[in-house]
Amino acid sequence: MNDMTLEDRIKEQAHALGFELAGIAPATEADGFDRLRDWLAHDFAGEMGYMHRHAGARRHPSSVLPAVRSVVMVGMNYHPAPASGGRHTSPERERRVPDAPRSPGRIASYARGSADYHDVLHERLNRLLAWIQTEVPDCRGRGVVDTAPLLERDFARRAGLGWFGKNTMLLNKRMGSFFFLGALLLDIDLRADPPHTGSHCGTCTACLDACPTQAFPKPGVLDARRCISYLTIELKDSVPKELRSGLGDWVFGCDICQDVCPWNRKAPATQEPTFRPRPDLDPVDAAELLGLSEEAFRHRFRGTAVMRAKRRGLLRNAALVLGNRGDPAALPVLRRALDDPEPLVREAARWAIERITGERICTEPMNTKSLED
Repeated sequence: MNDMTLEDRIKEQAHALGFELAGIAPATEADGFDRLRDWLAHDFAGEMGYMHRHAGARRHPSSVLPAVRSVVMVGMNYHPAPASGGRHTSPERERRVPDAPRSPGRIASYARGSADYHDVLHERLNRLLAWIQTEVPDCRGRGVVDTAPLLERDFARRAGLGWFGKNTMLLNKRMGSFFFLGALLLDIDLRADPPHTGSHCGTCTACLDACPTQAFPKPGVLDARRCISYLTIELKDSVPKELRSGLGDWVFGCDICQDVCPWNRKAPATQEPTFRPRPDLDPVDAAELLGLSEEAFRHRFRGTAVMRAKRRGLLRNAALVLGNRGDPAALPVLRRALDDPEPLVREAARWAIERITGERICTEPMNTKSLED
């Protein structure tokens, strides 16, 4: 133990805290900053105005920690076990499972656990920082989990954790892509790991071909405006009608481009208890969601990533899923949703009813965009 370098001991401690991946990158300008500016110039960010507002800050990690010298990048696995009903179970099989919802809707794997991953990773990063400060008392640092202006994937690749897949996800040969990234910015000089160079995707285009909304204009470029995760979480207005059928049964996020990736076929299941799917989220009952009050929504999803969609967004998505499923049994709950206080939910319910019945419903003139909380 005494012969280990500080860098090796930091990575060993990171592993002990539950981070399966750990590497060190130099705190220099982000490699992908020019790509980010080009992506924003094409308006691929959609309504994510914060990407434009904080674009300049993403050039260098000093915008997050002015004295930063090194970036410790970590990854924590959230891959669900293969037996998880939400990932590998078809709607037909779900209907044969006695306890399965009558109107199953899917939630992305990262949000099915009992805790918000931001909280879990932040707590572990703070513990890692506290440990480093016992080794280097004058060290100062800050943990980041995708809420600060830092291009985490750039620094993860630079720290040797993986390469960018054609679906823009970071891929690792051992872990696939179902892992969260965290960064610990430090004001001390550490020896950097060799960056990951090249790609291991070859001629495979499974992720691009599988996207039902055609969200990839070309390999390595995501048009967020067409991405199911964006449409069900970030978009605050109505989902464009031409994209609604592509949502399928996704009520929050999407795993499709990851599910079909060959590198995820043998990826290990998560060992973090709080990331294992809650039974009531794997899958969810879309009809039940559509009946949730604001209080019931907060009670059920408090402390989880699902809260990001807010009630109006989640219920909008649930109505669209019911419309896509086309089951007349959902009509009563959809008709009740026509009286929902949120215009966004009412409009989605009308669309779903019309899709199921083929009958046109008189609509009230309104702006379906609700004010943000």
